[in-house]
Amino acid sequence: MGSLRRRPWWHSAVTSGIAAAGVLWFLWWSSTGIGSMAVAYLFMPAGLLSAVLAIRAMVRAVAPAPAGRRFWLQLSAGCLLLAVGYGVLAVAAFRSRPAFPPMPAVATVGVCGGVLVAIYAVARVPLGVTSGYERGRQWLDRTIAFLGCTAVLFHFGLVPLVYSPRPRDLPLTAMMMLAFLLAAASITKVSHINGGPVDRVAIRLLAGTGLVAAVVAILVVDRGTDWPLLAQALVLPFVPVLITLAAHRQQVSTAAPPRRSNTWLPYLAVAAVQVTMTDVLLRRTGDRGQVVAVMATLVIGLVMARQYLVMRENVRLLGERKESERRLLYEATHDPLTGLANRALFRSWLDTALPSGDTTVLLADLDDFKTVNDSLGHDVGDELLAAFALTLQTTVGDDGRAVRLGGDEFAVLINGPAAVGDSVARRLMTAFDAPISAHRLLVHASIGIAGAKPGTTASGLLRDADIALHTAKQRGKGNWIRYTADLQQPVFADAQLGADLRRALDADEFRLLYQPVVDLADRRMIGVEALVRWHHPQRGLVPPLDFITTAERTGLIVPLGRWVLRETCRQAAAWLAEFGPDALQKVEPNVSVRQLHDPDFVDDVRAALADSGLPAEKLVLELTESSVLRGPRVSRVLHEVNELGVRLALDDFGTGESSLSLLRSFPVAMVKLDKSFVDGIELDEPGTARADARQAVARAVMQLADALGLEAVAEGIENEAQAVRLQRLGYTAGQGYHLGRPMEAAQITGLLVLQRQDAAA
Repeated sequence: MGSLRRRPWWHSAVTSGIAAAGVLWFLWWSSTGIGSMAVAYLFMPAGLLSAVLAIRAMVRAVAPAPAGRRFWLQLSAGCLLLAVGYGVLAVAAFRSRPAFPPMPAVATVGVCGGVLVAIYAVARVPLGVTSGYERGRQWLDRTIAFLGCTAVLFHFGLVPLVYSPRPRDLPLTAMMMLAFLLAAASITKVSHINGGPVDRVAIRLLAGTGLVAAVVAILVVDRGTDWPLLAQALVLPFVPVLITLAAHRQQVSTAAPPRRSNTWLPYLAVAAVQVTMTDVLLRRTGDRGQVVAVMATLVIGLVMARQYLVMRENVRLLGERKESERRLLYEATHDPLTGLANRALFRSWLDTALPSGDTTVLLADLDDFKTVNDSLGHDVGDELLAAFALTLQTTVGDDGRAVRLGGDEFAVLINGPAAVGDSVARRLMTAFDAPISAHRLLVHASIGIAGAKPGTTASGLLRDADIALHTAKQRGKGNWIRYTADLQQPVFADAQLGADLRRALDADEFRLLYQPVVDLADRRMIGVEALVRWHHPQRGLVPPLDFITTAERTGLIVPLGRWVLRETCRQAAAWLAEFGPDALQKVEPNVSVRQLHDPDFVDDVRAALADSGLPAEKLVLELTESSVLRGPRVSRVLHEVNELGVRLALDDFGTGESSLSLLRSFPVAMVKLDKSFVDGIELDEPGTARADARQAVARAVMQLADALGLEAVAEGIENEAQAVRLQRLGYTAGQGYHLGRPMEAAQITGLLVLQRQDAAA
C-alpha cells in the first residue's frame, strides 16, 4: 500500500522549478542583457516533458478506472505533442537569433494537435448521468457555462488579438482560439463531475490553462515586439505547472467521496456575461460587441429554460414526496400482506372508541394454522391469511373494522351493542365453514368477544377478549365465546401450575431421563442427553410442553435448570467413576434462555463441575439458536462458560434465524441436526434427484461442520434406513427412538455394563 500512496511531490517541484527558472532567467536577462533570448523558448517544452512524466507516474501509482486512465493517457499524449511543437519552436529560436523566430509549420501542427487532443480528452470524461431529467438539466447547464466562459474569453482575450493594429499572425490566432476552447470545455466539464473517474479540482486546474492563453493574448496586444519573450519565459511555463498539479490532485483524491455538482455555475455564467456586456457598453465596442450580445441573449434564454425545467421537476418531486408520505403512513398503519389495519392503528381506534361506550372487541385466530404453514409451505400460508382477511372484512361489512394483529390473529372493532358483536361472530362462523383461498382449504377459526364496561381500559378489554379466545380453543376450536368473569379460571389454573412448580422443586418431584447418543458405526453409546420429567402427585406425569412454558414465564426455569445441571453432572461423574473415564464422551443437559440471563449462571456451572468432580470437557450444554441470539450479555456468558472447558452445542440446528452467523459469533463445538431434516431422508432411491433434494440440508450441515471443525449429531432417527443414510452422508453420531429412547439412570447403567462386557470379550 505504501508504494501506491506515494505522492509525486518531486514532479510538482521539478515542473514548478522550471517555471521559476524561467522567471529568474528573465529577470537576470532583462537587467544584464547577457545571453541569448532563445533560452526563453526552452522552459515550455522542458516543463511539458516533466508534466508527461508526472501523469505517467500517477497512472502507475493509483491505477485509475478505465475512463480515468483513458483521459490521463490522452492528456499526456496531448502534452507530448505540445512539447514537440514548442521544442521545434525552440530549435528555430536558436537558429534565428537574435531575432524572434516565426512559428514553424511543424511547431504549429504540434501545438494545435496537442490542444485538440486535450480538448478531446476533456470532452470524453463521463458524467455518470442516469435519468432523462438529469441529462436535460446538465445539457442546459453545460451550454450556459460554455457560452458564459466563451463570451468572457472571446471579449477579453480573442477580440483584442484579432483587432490588434499589428499584422495578424494566423497560427498564433488559431492556437489562442484552441486554448480558449480548451478552457471553456474544461470549465463546462467541471460543473458536473460528481466524484467520477477524474477529479473535479484536477479539471479545474486544467481550465486554468485558458487564463494563461488570455494573458498571452494581452501580451500580444500590449507589449509590442517583446511579447514572445515574456510569453515563453514568464507565462507559458505555468501551463505544465497546472497540468502537473492536476495529476497530483488526481492521485491524492482517488479515495475522496463524491460531491454534489456545481449547481451555482449557470448563475455564475450569467454574472460573467453581464460583466462582459457592461464592459462592451462602457467601451462602445460597436460591431465587436454584437457577438457578446448574442451570447448574452442565448444564456438568458437557456437560464429561463433551465428554471422552467427545474420548476417542473420540483412539482414532480413534491408530488412524489406527498405520495411517499401517504404510502409510508399507510404502511405504518396497515398490514402489508392483507391490507387490513395493523395493531398500532387498532389501538388508536380502540382508545378513541372506548369513551363513547358500546365498544366490543372480537379476536379471531385460525385453528391449526401452523400445521398448514409447515405442511404446505409459507407461500400457501400467506395466501390463506390473505383469503381469511378478505372473508373477515367482507363478512363484517359496515358493522366493524377488521384488523390483523399479527401472525394468524385478527381482530374486529365494533361500535355498537353486544348483539351486534354476537351477530358478527355467527356470520363469521358460517363464512368460515366454506373452503377459502385458491387451494380450497377448509379452515376454522376460534373467536373470543369482550364488551367494554364503564372504566374498562384498552388493555383490559383486549385481555378479556384474549381469555375468551383461548377458552374457545380449549373447548374444541371452531367456535366463539363471549367473555364472562368465570373464564378467568384458566388463568388462575396457570398461576396454580406455577405454584405447583415451585413446590415441586422443593418436594423433589422432578427426575431426569437420559437418551443415548450413539456412534453410528458400532452403535456404542458415547453420550447421553438429559431430559427433565415432572411427576405431579395429583396429575401424574406432566409433559414437558405443559410445564416448561410456565416455568419460563414465571422464571422458575432458572432453579429448575440449576437442578438439572447439578444432577446431570453428579450422575455423569458417578458413571465415569464406576466405568472409567472413557465410558462416556459427553453428557448434554439443555439450557434455557432465562438461565443465560441469570447473573449466577456461570458460577452455577463452575459449582456443578467442582462439586461433582466431572471433567469440564465431558459437559456439553445444549442451546437453542433463539436463546443464543440475545445480545452481548448472552455472548459474554457463553464465552465465559467455554473458558471453563465446557463445550456448547446448537440444538435443532437449521431451524433458527441465523445458524451460520452463530457458528462464527459463538464458541460452538457441536451442531445437532434437527429432526425435521431427518424425517423422510431414507425415502427414494439413492442418487436420484428426489433423494438428493431430501438429503440436501443434512449433507450441507455435515459439510459445514467438517469445514469448521465441529462435531455433528443427527437427532430424531426413527429407523435403521435413516441411520444408514446419515452415516453415508458423514454423520458419526446420532440419537432417536430407533437408537435409544429416553430412560432412567439405572437403565443407562445397564447399557454401560453391557458395553464393558462387550469390550472385555
